[in-house]
Amino acid sequence: VQLQASGGGLVQAGESLILSCVASGTIHIINTMGWYRQAPGMQRESVARITSGGVKDCADSVKGRFTISRDNAKNTVYLQMSSLKPEDTAVYYCNVRGWERVGANEQTNGNWWGQGTQVTVSS
Repeated sequence: VQLQASGGGLVQAGESLILSCVASGTIHIINTMGWYRQAPGMQRESVARITSGGVKDCADSVKGRFTISRDNAKNTVYLQMSSLKPEDTAVYYCNVRGWERVGANEQTNGNWWGQGTQVTVSS
């Protein structure tokens, strides 16, 4: 299973960005999709998650500014970020939890991470 994230960049405070992440390969069933971030010297933290049924949760620090969504037909998760702040600067990682095919009639559950995309917000 491969996750390809894109959409990061350098923006000014108050501007917006949209991140996307596509899952491909032997993925069979996708349960939860989410975004995490890690700032320099900090631990990785959860930003937002969305279940297969569309239930969402997000960190208090981004509520009202970030929106997570998914397109199940495209195995893609999005993170729409608005009113960006310098403290949102981090490497953003997408995460997928689900099941992959490992044989003709076999599957195994997994927890996969994308390569990370840098988001930098200048003041």
